Amino acid sequence: MLSSAYGFNGGVSAPHRAAALAARDILAAGGSAVEAMVAAAAAIAVAYPHMNGIGGDGFWIIHRPGQAPVAVSGCGRAAGLANVDWYAAQGVQDALPARGALAALTVPGTIAGWKAALAHCPRGNRLPLSDLLAPAIALAREGVGVTENQTRTTREKLVGLKDVPGFADAFLHNGQPPEPGHRLRQPALGATLARLAEAGLEDYYRGDLGQTHAAFLEAAGSPLRHSDFLGFDAQVTQPLTTEISAGQLWNMIPPTQGVASLMILGLYDRLRVAQADGFDHIHGLIEATKLAFIRRNAELGDPDHMASNAQDWLEPAALDALATQIDPARARPWPEVAKPGDTIWMGTADSEGCVVSFIQSVFWEFGSGLVCPQTGVFFQNRGAGFSLLPGPNQLRPHARPFHTLNPALAKLRDGRVLAYGTMGGEGQPQTQAAVFSRYALYGQDLQQAVTAPRWLLGKTWGDATTSLKLENRFAPELVQALADAGHEIEMIAPYSDLAGHAGGVALWPDGRIEVAADPRADGAALGF
Repeated sequence: MLSSAYGFNGGVSAPHRAAALAARDILAAGGSAVEAMVAAAAAIAVAYPHMNGIGGDGFWIIHRPGQAPVAVSGCGRAAGLANVDWYAAQGVQDALPARGALAALTVPGTIAGWKAALAHCPRGNRLPLSDLLAPAIALAREGVGVTENQTRTTREKLVGLKDVPGFADAFLHNGQPPEPGHRLRQPALGATLARLAEAGLEDYYRGDLGQTHAAFLEAAGSPLRHSDFLGFDAQVTQPLTTEISAGQLWNMIPPTQGVASLMILGLYDRLRVAQADGFDHIHGLIEATKLAFIRRNAELGDPDHMASNAQDWLEPAALDALATQIDPARARPWPEVAKPGDTIWMGTADSEGCVVSFIQSVFWEFGSGLVCPQTGVFFQNRGAGFSLLPGPNQLRPHARPFHTLNPALAKLRDGRVLAYGTMGGEGQPQTQAAVFSRYALYGQDLQQAVTAPRWLLGKTWGDATTSLKLENRFAPELVQALADAGHEIEMIAPYSDLAGHAGGVALWPDGRIEVAADPRADGAALGF
């Protein structure tokens, strides 16, 4: 079993080595955890484009010593033209499209999130933006080796993507998915990052880049206009929080499913399960997930249009009452509606006590697939998560769609600060619960908690079934016990993408920084 890496000067966990190295170099140069994360976010946007990009959204939770954690929501809003009637006029009646220009209907928020996060470095910015973006610029210009994960994903999704304008030129080689190790150069994206380094991140919305993207999107048929870029900015706020036996937990506000992640751990904690990885542990977390998802699916959306405040869902009395609905021996009937998505999670910590939990996404793999040839930016399809029916997630001008993204952070009773998270759409809260419970409740090594077998209830990452998926490293007797309790079991590969790409960074009270990365991805955990 792999074990955690440790350092004292800094730590980073990322699902691609290039991003981990970019963050490490910034930390080694004296940059903060926030600055290191911007470097990592830019690098991974180049190196892992099937999972994220600067045409998507991003969310931060930042722990600063002696201060309350701060949440940065780079959640893009829908175009001012985007409503049910406008889409009906385009022939869209039942569901929003997932690919092409009509799917690119929300402003990309991640760059605004970078800017807002940099404004919350504990001691201010120590390095110029050009230094933070230099690794990503070099990767884009000089090329990065395509991963097997990107090759496989491109093959699986090729039918829906190959004819979207700009996609083939940007991400195919001779009309086919590039093989692993192919040198992927993205010169237009490199020039865009260089422009941001020179002109500042604001240029993405209110400068030349904002104008270029708005003109391209309008010509392609998207409802986005220049005014949508001009009017956008990230939101800085307090994260949602709850307290359990292990300590204080924080996660992202709506429209993300951060509240569901907190509910799962709050409900499970009330079961008082004594040991990890037995029936009571796995079954208890699965049943807590079901209850959290039922409320999430019914009530979560743009907070401007929700019937109640998500923080109220986490009140102790509310969780106490809900926990009584968990049968410790039998599975609740399933499925409920599932939420897909593709994402990256990364964490950083510096020697001065700043810890960052960060997540960046374009929703589905390669997002809408629509690539601007002048800038190399491809745009998210996060707007496909809107509903055309009345409710808190209905498509409205400037509304924010439901987000699977939710970076997590915790302060444990012994003083450790833990940043953790994963990609995986519907699986994100479940993988978070697996990693956190093993590490914080049952004392496992952080890398052991990340590596251990995982499960997924429902759909994710393009998968169509709603069964309980178990990696085939679980003990046969546990699998049988779960089936006997009424769970519909489906076995999956031993280190499956369906179980997410998780990671964690823990800052200990003595200054140790513990880091872990997922063997299911292509990343690294670096402590130094």
